[in-house]
Amino acid sequence: MWVWILFIALIIVFLALDLGVFNKNEHVIKTKEAAIWTAVWVSVAMAFSGVIYWLFNAGLVENPTNLTPNNAVLKYITGYLIELSLSIDNVFVIAVIFSAFKIPALYQHRVLFWGILGAIVFRGLMILFGVALITKFEWIIYVFGVFLLWTAYKMLKGDDENFKPKDSWIFKQIGKVYPITSDFHGHDFFVTLKGLRAATPLFVALVVIELTDVLFALDSIPAILAITADPFIVFSSNILAILGLRSMYFLISRMLEKFRYINYSLVVILAFVGLKMLFSHQVELPEWLSLAVISVALISGIVASLLIPEKKTSEAVEQND
Repeated sequence: MWVWILFIALIIVFLALDLGVFNKNEHVIKTKEAAIWTAVWVSVAMAFSGVIYWLFNAGLVENPTNLTPNNAVLKYITGYLIELSLSIDNVFVIAVIFSAFKIPALYQHRVLFWGILGAIVFRGLMILFGVALITKFEWIIYVFGVFLLWTAYKMLKGDDENFKPKDSWIFKQIGKVYPITSDFHGHDFFVTLKGLRAATPLFVALVVIELTDVLFALDSIPAILAITADPFIVFSSNILAILGLRSMYFLISRMLEKFRYINYSLVVILAFVGLKMLFSHQVELPEWLSLAVISVALISGIVASLLIPEKKTSEAVEQND
């Protein structure tokens, strides 16, 4: 238990430093700053693999699945990469939400900070129940596998391209509970106008992002549970990937058009993990193979996006003619 307490305390320290020190004064996050922080978070996550090895080697953490230290490290890194890669799709949706609500760049970091704080709590609960389900009901892994394959199919079809937060059921329900102001009031989520308490567009965007993250967790958590049912590895890899999501957003959101083929990488990853779940009792794949498939899929999507020229629209062609 003390390992869990120390890990959660470490996350709280990271978040406190983030908001209270490094981003005490609100400012627009530039690409260079985002790239530096993305590198920092990835380095922290990779360095934590050494902690995983030490904990499992010394027997300082519960090991319900009887993992060796080396295997625990491989499963941690694989789980981290899965969550990180699936978070890229989350970045696309966050960009759409910020655009739909016209959230100023100055306040986007604040919204993401509180959104990720809530995501840690929700995902912790989902991981707890997910691990419990797989441990008690082995057949549930087939349900998760089918769900991931269905998600991959929907992603391949591009069913989520017309996502409009302002037309969503969530937006309408918030409006019934709290009046929503049309203007921003600094970085406040709530304001009092003429004695009436009202929510600002920042709060609405925060709620939509929070619930959207829960939906994405329905994909990523089963994907990690396909790699391992060890609760500490699942939780630590998931949370450390989430912590880097903010800086990754500011880095990737400015390059969305360059990574237009990354969705195909995510389709491959989800389909692979889904099939791995469905055949988990028949075929046991080595962890290095899972790691290789995820890495190759991501690299292929990025390389294809950078090397394959984008097709010009018919209008552009006519104008050039």
